[in-house]
Amino acid sequence: MKFNRSLVLVSKDPESLRRGAEDVYKQFQSSLAEFDLQGEVALAPIADVGRHDALPMVIIYPEASAYGPIRAGDVPRLVEEHLLKGRQVEDLFAPVKELSGRVGWLKSRKGAQPMEKRIVTRRVGRIDPENIEDYIAEEGYQALAKALAAQPAQVVEWLEKSGLQGRGGAGFPTGLKWRFVAGTKSAKKYVVCNADESEPGTFKDRVILEGDPHSILEALIIAAYCVGADEGFVYVRGEYGLAQSRLQNAISQARAYGLLGKDILGSGFSFDLHVHSGAGAYVCGEETALLESIEGKRGEPRARPPYPTTRGLWGKPTLVNNVETLANVPAIVLNGAEWYRSFGTPSSPGTKTYTILGNVNFRGLIEVPMGITLREVINIYGQGMPPGSTFKLAQTGGSSGSIIPASLQDTPMDFESFRKAGVSLGSGALLICDEHTCALDLAVTLMKFFQFESCGKCTPCRVGTARAYKILTDIQKGKGKPQDLETLTQLAGEMEYASNCGLGQTASVPIRDTLRHFRAEVEAHILLGVCPAGVCNVNG
Repeated sequence: MKFNRSLVLVSKDPESLRRGAEDVYKQFQSSLAEFDLQGEVALAPIADVGRHDALPMVIIYPEASAYGPIRAGDVPRLVEEHLLKGRQVEDLFAPVKELSGRVGWLKSRKGAQPMEKRIVTRRVGRIDPENIEDYIAEEGYQALAKALAAQPAQVVEWLEKSGLQGRGGAGFPTGLKWRFVAGTKSAKKYVVCNADESEPGTFKDRVILEGDPHSILEALIIAAYCVGADEGFVYVRGEYGLAQSRLQNAISQARAYGLLGKDILGSGFSFDLHVHSGAGAYVCGEETALLESIEGKRGEPRARPPYPTTRGLWGKPTLVNNVETLANVPAIVLNGAEWYRSFGTPSSPGTKTYTILGNVNFRGLIEVPMGITLREVINIYGQGMPPGSTFKLAQTGGSSGSIIPASLQDTPMDFESFRKAGVSLGSGALLICDEHTCALDLAVTLMKFFQFESCGKCTPCRVGTARAYKILTDIQKGKGKPQDLETLTQLAGEMEYASNCGLGQTASVPIRDTLRHFRAEVEAHILLGVCPAGVCNVNG
């Protein structure tokens, strides 16, 4: 793959086009060719910058310099000064007051260091994941040594002060969960890494496991020391063969270096670790179903309480954390809570990894500070939407996430802000959809998935998902009735409040969000017999 040293984005939303954006874009093409920079600088349109005071706007990376309003006559100067000579043209700057300030690539006007700070993916792609010495050379296992030199309660306090919250979707305070397990009295305890990444569209954990497996081992050893566990498991999705192989290799290397097993680093603390392969059940991403699976049973959720923190694996206190959550731990221990809190927002410190999918020009994995907006993710990291496309909605966090309408794209993406807006981050997969997506069709697809993946243990989920899927498909085929919307609302409430686990509870989300934000679109299928997006064969 060829990488350009600079990227130029030109706003080409309808208002920008009305103000001459097409001429600006063509002048960039001409000027780049004139200065022989077309092989070094990538040029792309950006659908909507969320601004109306500085259009057409031009954003140049990696500096993240925002210029606007720009006219075609300004372009030769921008190309010569910024792209050829490396000097930003300050008198053409657009005000940046509407940006969140948490855009990872954003630099200050004075040339300060970029705000981007990779934490959980900082070594991915930089080290050989199968060589422990590469990991050690990049500060590997220094956090473990620091933790073992401190008291377990002190390390837990560091974690609590950092404000780290679970990155699997729930956002539960990590340090508090560790304190719960540490406070239980038991001769046997376990720590478990939930690496059963089965949410559709999510692959952030796989990237970490394949690119930096020792970071998860180091975090689990620290966790075990803090809560008093002597044995642990990494429960890995069955399809992740390479991740399992690299974890096994990392475990063998750690044992050889005295980092696993008896008397780790001469501290008197002993701990060992095993890799357990999942069998492909989506429900095993739920922590109690995962524990059942490790025990060799059918993967079905347990009734709670008691919670795994007091009665988990084989009835013993068990700490269960997600891959991304654990990957933050060594960095926090090594650099301190205040360092970690310097990223993100006061209520949601740190960074978050997202996978970007759907109708954007760039799809892949990013790690950005908590609090960035969806608009910024799409327009900056996704490099905008394809020409002619308009953002309609985003589906966050795989099947269990929320459906976010365009009206919420400027809401800061952190746990508190999303909770107040009535939506959730989920696992961090961002499916970006344009105006050609039918919200009802998306809800049908998600409900079909939940119906298929339901373990069938509890009636609200087993019956509710099947009935909701039938009603939604009937509406999609033009067989719906106005009263179906009330029935769907009732079903969603029953699944959310009465289901045994998170699968049934979050199965209500597609129904709730579709009726909340796109009710008129659903009603059009029923009352008018048309699909506004032109997707559903309503009269077929």
